[in-house]
Amino acid sequence: MMAGLTSSSLVLALLWALSFLAAHRALTGNAQSLPPSKFDGFVYAEHRVDSGTIVIEAFLDPVCPDSRDSWPPLKQAVDYYGPRVWLVVHLLPLPYHDNAYVASRALNIVNMLNTSATFPLLELFFKEQVKFYNAQTLNMSKASVVSYIANFATQVVANSLKSAVVSGFENTQTDLKTRVSFKYSASRGVFGTPTFFVNGFSLSDSDSTIDYDGWRSIIDPLIAAQGDPLSANVHSY
Repeated sequence: MMAGLTSSSLVLALLWALSFLAAHRALTGNAQSLPPSKFDGFVYAEHRVDSGTIVIEAFLDPVCPDSRDSWPPLKQAVDYYGPRVWLVVHLLPLPYHDNAYVASRALNIVNMLNTSATFPLLELFFKEQVKFYNAQTLNMSKASVVSYIANFATQVVANSLKSAVVSGFENTQTDLKTRVSFKYSASRGVFGTPTFFVNGFSLSDSDSTIDYDGWRSIIDPLIAAQGDPLSANVHSY
């Protein structure tokens, strides 16, 4: 036994070391994918971004009830502020939601085929989320779940793209994108959904649903503190 360490403290030290190594391996295990070729996430509305734009990052799981409940007020707030707010949604498929990873992969597939269909599909997952809870697919094989979700996802794209959605699950790039999103969440210290960052900082109550008034109370003071927006340093995303 190491000097000065009790057996219990030694065990805790070893557990901490193992946890650190596991996290490090998760972030570096696929060197070819990190960093990715572009910033992770789905941009809610494409518009010009300048130094005064308020950036919201939302970490959501398409099969998470709290993510589902958090989306309408967040969307309402972002629509209210328009170009003053830039929203990026990062997917974090939680391991205890059996179908979260396949659903997240479907979102990446649809996004590659038609970016305008990404958020409609996310909202469709939220609307019919009960279909994908653990108990509902308990007796289905993994292949059956993939086929079920692939067919579900084709509702938001043209019928001509159905075969592309189905074959997208055989494309390693869609798997890689979904893995990168998970690793990105881990790199930011996010382990639950929904989690929100505003201008790079985690909200203190980001693991709970924020209503529309709550978002207004967060964003209004930030806009007021800026005064007149500057026109310099404008970038297009």
